[in-house]
Amino acid sequence: MAAQAKAKAATTAVTTRTKTRTANARRGSRFLRIAIALQTLTIFLQAVSAGLLLTSPYGETLHSAGARVMYGASMLYLLAAVLAWKPGGGSPRPIRHAAGFLVLASAQVVLGIAHVPSVHLPLGVLMFGLSVLVLVRRY
Repeated sequence: MAAQAKAKAATTAVTTRTKTRTANARRGSRFLRIAIALQTLTIFLQAVSAGLLLTSPYGETLHSAGARVMYGASMLYLLAAVLAWKPGGGSPRPIRHAAGFLVLASAQVVLGIAHVPSVHLPLGVLMFGLSVLVLVRRY
């Protein structure tokens, strides 16, 4: 009888841990999707502000502020990927994607400050396309 009680208690503990991990994975995955959506939106808004940069006097200020927000969204995406992986028990693959986006965002900022539009613009288009692709895959 004592052996059966121990076995039942062990089974209950394993089931509880499994349910907790599943809930954490779902929460982490939701946060990851939100972070990717936010990053995609900020990159899109950067394209809009780039158009304003060419046509209005306040475009440069808006594009500069948007660059900071976009960079922050890329950092949030990396944080969400780490949180979805480690405590949530998910795959580490999104961390590589998020780190790649952070590298691309860093390059974008450097190229924008250096005024190299011949690389800055195509890289922005590439980042938007990749971000949409990752977002669609997540949903």
